[in-house]
Amino acid sequence: MRVMLRAVMDTQVSNGAIKTGRLPEIVKSLMDRLDPEAAYFGPGDGGRCCILVFDLQDPAAIPTIAEPLFQELGAKIEINPVMTREDLQKGLAALQ
Repeated sequence: MRVMLRAVMDTQVSNGAIKTGRLPEIVKSLMDRLDPEAAYFGPGDGGRCCILVFDLQDPAAIPTIAEPLFQELGAKIEINPVMTREDLQKGLAALQ
């Protein structure tokens, strides 16, 4: 299932991760594991933010995805199912 992960990192905690060099390592590990079809980074909700769109094959993987963000970056996380334009058109056509 295609999902969108949005993580807003705690500024103080992520500042520390930058100073120690951990932030690039955490991001690289996440990118390597998820192989997202889209990845965006920038400010959001007053902190550092990332948005990743990827295929979540097994919901049991959510803890392995979320915990490094929670534990190492103090992040607030949302994971939501999302559709492409084509998915939406297909779903709407099925309503008729």
